[in-house]
Amino acid sequence: MLIYKIFRAAEWHALQAEGETDGAPIDLEDGYIHFSTAQQAQETADKHFANVENLFLAAVETEALGSAIKWEISRGGAEFPHLYDRLKLSEVLWCQPLPLVGGRHKFPEGLT
Repeated sequence: MLIYKIFRAAEWHALQAEGETDGAPIDLEDGYIHFSTAQQAQETADKHFANVENLFLAAVETEALGSAIKWEISRGGAEFPHLYDRLKLSEVLWCQPLPLVGGRHKFPEGLT
C-alpha cells in the first residue's frame, strides 16, 4: 500500500542531500513521521499546509517500512500511518511537486 508524505521544499531537499530524515518539526515534536493515505492526503494538505507553496508529495510503500510503521487513531477517529524511524531516501518511490492551484493543492490523478 502506498502512503504519502508532504514535504516543504527545504525538507525535501535536505532528505535528498542527507539520505534520511527524522521529518518536519511537527514530526520531531510528536516522535514519529506523519503520513497520510491517498484518501487522507487532501485533507492533510488543507489543514496543515493551507496556502503554502513549494510543497512536494512523496510516495512510500508501507511494506518497505516494516514494523516501524504503525496505524494509529488521529484526526476524526481515522487511522493514520506513523513512521517510528527515520525515513530513508531509498524508501521513497517517487516525489513530485504539489502545486497550489486556486488556493488548494492539486494532487496527482489516480492517487491510490
